Amino acid sequence: MRRAFDRDDFIFKGLVYLILLALFCVTFLPFLNILAISLNDATDSVKGGISFWPRQFSLQSYETVLGDSQIWSALRVTVARTVVGVPLSLFTITMLAYVLSRKDIPGGKPLTFIFLFTMYFSGGLIPYYMVLKSLGLLDTFWVFIVPSLVNVFYMIIVRTYINELPRELEESAKIDGANDLQIFFKVYLPLCLPVLATVGMFLAIDQWNSWFDSYAFTSSIELKTLQAKLVQILNQADTSQMTSGANASNRQAISPQSIRMAITIIATLPILLVYPLVQRFFAEGMTLGSVKM
Repeated sequence: MRRAFDRDDFIFKGLVYLILLALFCVTFLPFLNILAISLNDATDSVKGGISFWPRQFSLQSYETVLGDSQIWSALRVTVARTVVGVPLSLFTITMLAYVLSRKDIPGGKPLTFIFLFTMYFSGGLIPYYMVLKSLGLLDTFWVFIVPSLVNVFYMIIVRTYINELPRELEESAKIDGANDLQIFFKVYLPLCLPVLATVGMFLAIDQWNSWFDSYAFTSSIELKTLQAKLVQILNQADTSQMTSGANASNRQAISPQSIRMAITIIATLPILLVYPLVQRFFAEGMTLGSVKM
C-alpha cells in the first residue's frame, strides 16, 4: 500500500510539473522571443529565424524610442498617476468594502446592487465625457485619478475578505470602547494587508497600462502618459517619420517590427520588476477574498 501511494503521489506531482512547464512555455517563451527581436539588428530581423537569442545584437530600437524627448515626460506622468492613484483607490475601495460588509448598515443590499449594476451597464463614452467635462476634469491630472477611485470588482474582493474575518474581533473592540473608525484602522485594515497587496498590484497594472484616458481626455503634451505615447509611436507606420532628421544608416538600423518589440519590453518591464515584491501575497489574498460573495 505504501509503495502504491508513493507511486501515485509521484505521478501526480509529475503531471503538475508538466502542466506548470507547459504554462511557462506558453507565457514566458513568447516574451523571450520579443526581447530577442528587440535586441537584434532590424535589417537582420526581417530575415526571420530569431528564436530566443539575438543574432546580431543592437540597441538601436531602444535608442530610437528612448531618444524621443516626450518619452521621459510621459514616464513621469505615468509614475505620478500610479503613485498617487493606487493609494487613493486602495483607501476608497477598502473603506467602501468595510461599510458594505456591515450587516447593520441601512440599505446595504440596495447599495451593493447599485454598485454591481455599474459593472455591467454604462452610459457610454459621450455621457462619460460630458460628466468629466462638467466636473472640470478634462485636460487635468485628476482625470487619471478621480474616475478610478472605485473599482467595483476589487471592492467585492476586499468586502468578501472582510466578511470572512471573525466578527468577534469587532465585538471585542467595541467592548473596549473603540468606534467604527478605530475598528477599521486598527483591527480590519492590518488584517487586510494580503488582499490589499493583491488589489494594489492590480490597480498599479491598471494605472500603468492605461492609455485611453490620456488619449481621449487630455490635449496637453505634458499630460500624455507613457502608454499613450507608446501607442502614438506604434501607430506610426512609416519609420522615417519616427527618425526624421536621422541619416540613412540609422533609418535602416530600425524597423516598425523592432520598434514594436522594444516598446513592448519598455511597457512591460516595470511591472515585471514590481511583481516579485508582492507575489507572496497573491495566493492568500485571492483565495481568501474570492471564496463567496
